[in-house]
Amino acid sequence: MDTQLLWTIICGLLILLGAVGVVVPVLPGSILIALSLLAWAIAVSSPVGWVVFVVGLLLVTVGMLSSAVLTGRVMRRRQIPGRSILAGLVLGIVGFFIIPVVGLLIGFILGLFGSELARQRSFAAALSSSMAALRATGLGLLAEFGFASLAGSTWIIGVWIYFANR
Repeated sequence: MDTQLLWTIICGLLILLGAVGVVVPVLPGSILIALSLLAWAIAVSSPVGWVVFVVGLLLVTVGMLSSAVLTGRVMRRRQIPGRSILAGLVLGIVGFFIIPVVGLLIGFILGLFGSELARQRSFAAALSSSMAALRATGLGLLAEFGFASLAGSTWIIGVWIYFANR
């Protein structure tokens, strides 16, 4: 098998894994996509590969930044501390290993809510701020996933152009 074709298949699988990693935050999804695009550009050693890498890197970067900005703006506005998100992430990771498939989400929600309840000492206020944080996190994930998908689509177009002109 041609090494460029082999690297294309490997990078495609890693890009797919990266897209999953954006939604399931156990893997550094966007970073994995960017590294896969770099590996593919090096493997094919052509202008098409480098253009795909640069465009994909820009898309992935915009996605990560938009996720951080969207989430951070709501967190600041609602005065939700980073430790509440950290508590959600820690319990999410624990939940991932305890409850297959849905444990990450359940753990994140319980950790976030528990931290907010301890901070605010009011069920209604903790529920309100937790829901706002969950909506912001979901919107940030959606934005990052959208840009990661665009980076993956750029790679697919680049693969098509590269192998059609070979």
